Amino acid sequence: MVDFGAQYSQLIARRIRECRVFSALLPHDVDPERIAELEPAGIVLSGGPASVWDEGAPELNPALLDLGVPVLGICYGMQAMTTSLGGEVAKTGAGEFGSTALEVTARGRLLAELPAETCWMSHRDSVVRAPQGFEVTATTAESPVAAMEDRVRGFYAVQFHPEVKHTPFGTDLLKSFLFDACDAAPTWTPAAVIDDQVARIRAQVGDGHAICGLSGGVDSAVAALLVHRAIGDRLTCVFVDHGLMRMNEGEQVEAAFGKHFGVPLIHVRAKDRFLAKLAGVEEPERKRKIIGEEFIRIFEEEGAKLGDVPFLVQGTLYSDVIESGGRDSATIKSHHNVGGLPEDMAVELVEPLRGLFKDEVRAVGEELGLPERMVWRQPFPGPGLAIRIIGEVTEERLEVLRQADFVLLEEIRRAGLYRDLWQSFAVLPAVRSVGVQGDERTYAYPIVIRAVTSDDAMTADWARLPHELLQAISSRIINEVQGVNRVVLDITSKPPGTIEWE
Repeated sequence: MVDFGAQYSQLIARRIRECRVFSALLPHDVDPERIAELEPAGIVLSGGPASVWDEGAPELNPALLDLGVPVLGICYGMQAMTTSLGGEVAKTGAGEFGSTALEVTARGRLLAELPAETCWMSHRDSVVRAPQGFEVTATTAESPVAAMEDRVRGFYAVQFHPEVKHTPFGTDLLKSFLFDACDAAPTWTPAAVIDDQVARIRAQVGDGHAICGLSGGVDSAVAALLVHRAIGDRLTCVFVDHGLMRMNEGEQVEAAFGKHFGVPLIHVRAKDRFLAKLAGVEEPERKRKIIGEEFIRIFEEEGAKLGDVPFLVQGTLYSDVIESGGRDSATIKSHHNVGGLPEDMAVELVEPLRGLFKDEVRAVGEELGLPERMVWRQPFPGPGLAIRIIGEVTEERLEVLRQADFVLLEEIRRAGLYRDLWQSFAVLPAVRSVGVQGDERTYAYPIVIRAVTSDDAMTADWARLPHELLQAISSRIINEVQGVNRVVLDITSKPPGTIEWE
């Protein structure tokens, strides 16, 4: 996949992976020779926010079209292909956004017998003349060329977005490209991911030793199992209890790991160390970077105690990388294991999950035999409760938040909704409001309930929890957690918000 800067280019990659075909996302200015070395079955050109008429707009390298593999252009990718091959893109003055009626003029290879009557559009410019050799296969009211094909050269393009669920036939169209045009094989399975990553880990680590930063979540657990399968007893796991965990979580992680893993575990209790570093810090990016650096320093220290351990295993995911920013994407927040890392590290990172989404990691975890409770544990951030306290982190606030979060999760599980939610947790803003309890004035913290549904954490919607459940949560928190007199519900989707508050 060649990325022209679309906000959710990874969604196209995701849909392709759901068809059991591996896809890799590369920047639009990647050297075509680099793509040729990967021996792809096909190339997809993503959408993007620019107009091909904008000064400095990303251009399609014509050499990408000379690699002898099928190419599919989507939205901006279609327009870039059109201008590169001599067609015409115009500013018609009438964009199309949302559900749009589609008229199929020729079935071609991609549309075949699909029920292509409506699609999802998001564009202002339109292709008004297809390049020579192309057949127009679909139109809309404002797009005279909504889909086109040059089957001789293996070039295909659509103005609409097949990757979104609002294009009802979109996945089938992608399958037509993958299996009919590219002759790809649906072989990318959890078992194949395991075999591939084990081979890559062995090539990277060689005869060396590694330590793995274990958090108790599915990501680090799966990373640990993959590396253990690759290098055996040359792996040692290190669980850093930074004092920012949920109630009783440190003990639970140690007990679960000892029961289900055959890998040595070092439990580092570092609460005082982290709280001292965080004293007086309110800005969230500083929190993340402080915590990220302190993790690395502890891993370096533990590695030195074990001798020469040059490799550090992390459960970094693709969503962590995207949100932490880079050359082609904005920094949403610096994940402690990506943007929060210090520049001067004495270890080399091993990140076997860096190209995977959370649900893909869970599938790999199930293939590896992880217990269901570990596989389906809701995501918990590496910086822990530090980024769920909006303001300075103190022991008092940590204790209030731990108790409130415990009540929330207990009620969510009791209602049978834990597996239905991507995440559910409590947030403590470091502000106080007036209340009344027992006929007396109170001046205490609010607790925010945050519960979302999602497929991959790149987008999310707020969960419509039953009113009876919300009432039970609110009543218990106010009655049982000293220092809280108000409970509120966050009904913000992502975007515009993020799942975590910091």
